[in-house]
Amino acid sequence: MNTDLQDYSHKRFNILTGEWVLVSPHRAKRPWQGQNEAVNNEKRPSYDENCYLCAGNTRINGEINPDYKDVFVFTNDFAALQKDSKSFSVKDGLLVAKSETGICKVICFSPDHSKSLAHMSPAEIQKVIFAWQREYKELAAVDGINYVQIFENKGAVMGCSNPHPHGQIWSQSTLPNEVHKKNTQQLNYFNKNNSSLLGDYLAQELEKQERIIFENDAFVVLVPFWAVWPFEAMIVPKKQQVNILGLTEKEALLYGEAISVLTKAYDKLFNTSFPYSSGIHQAPTDNNKNSHWHWHMSFYPPLLRSASVKKFMVGYEMFGSPQRDITAETAVKMIKELI
Repeated sequence: MNTDLQDYSHKRFNILTGEWVLVSPHRAKRPWQGQNEAVNNEKRPSYDENCYLCAGNTRINGEINPDYKDVFVFTNDFAALQKDSKSFSVKDGLLVAKSETGICKVICFSPDHSKSLAHMSPAEIQKVIFAWQREYKELAAVDGINYVQIFENKGAVMGCSNPHPHGQIWSQSTLPNEVHKKNTQQLNYFNKNNSSLLGDYLAQELEKQERIIFENDAFVVLVPFWAVWPFEAMIVPKKQQVNILGLTEKEALLYGEAISVLTKAYDKLFNTSFPYSSGIHQAPTDNNKNSHWHWHMSFYPPLLRSASVKKFMVGYEMFGSPQRDITAETAVKMIKELI
């Protein structure tokens, strides 16, 4: 391992976005006198009569949830994107706007209000993955839907408004910013090298074994070299697949195992229900072949030094570029010890 990367300030390049992150390992030694978040380790009941997502309960729009036994998906009652939004565009000098349409859904991972993915078995998570596949396929077939974003916000500090285990699926007519960057970077690399950018990167990481957290027959869990968040991680399929529809039943179970291993380790890290935002980036649903894509799932946790100390993106990060103190290699060691 290059020891300079552990001792001196430097920049690391994100091959998927074409952007840089500033790494300052020496700053990890500084004393902390900043904000400490309130830690809520309150145990939740398996059923909450006041929860809009629990089985059998009535949602805010008056609809009653079915008595579901594993995974439940429904159209978001407060969708950010409107399916039947009026088509329009605005071009007034430097004032430019375009209408955007889409469909937003909520996916409940389990009827058990007390659980998170970290409390679910790989087989239970596999059912969630099957639902992701169904929704991706169904939404992709809708005219005008060109991208499907699957994600989860876990924890109040990540803006999650309901602690019931759930995620979201937003689909829309255009590519969002982060996906546009990754689409461009992967396409340029594929056109130049006739190979997968992420696949070639993964081969190098497997050879070095410096940032690998866990691997099974189908997936690798690692901290990317260019990670921004203190304990950021990525799950990457060993076989190049443009989207999650390529997963076999066995691979879906191994994917569930990868998610289970990572989220369980996260919870042990600071002995708390570890907050994060996670999301799957995969090929657009624009009817193109998109052979340059290699889908992957990223986890962005905000905790920095403990369950109560959060990483804020402020100051230089707002006006310059992302910055981190704990190196990716240090984060790997801390997480890996807990598996």
